[in-house]
Amino acid sequence: MSRHKGIMSEALKAEIAKELGVYNTVESEGWGSVSSRDCGNIVKKAIEMAQRSIDRG
Repeated sequence: MSRHKGIMSEALKAEIAKELGVYNTVESEGWGSVSSRDCGNIVKKAIEMAQRSIDRG
């Protein structure tokens, strides 16, 4: 188990993973099996979503 508390909710991570097509890996093997590149893409997408939310707000 990670020593750091996650900032993104599991629901948000799952939603983005589905959009990026990596959720099957998460379901079958867990988050530890998701590649570093895909994890980076998930974070990038979350940042883009947050930025859009701020810009609208």
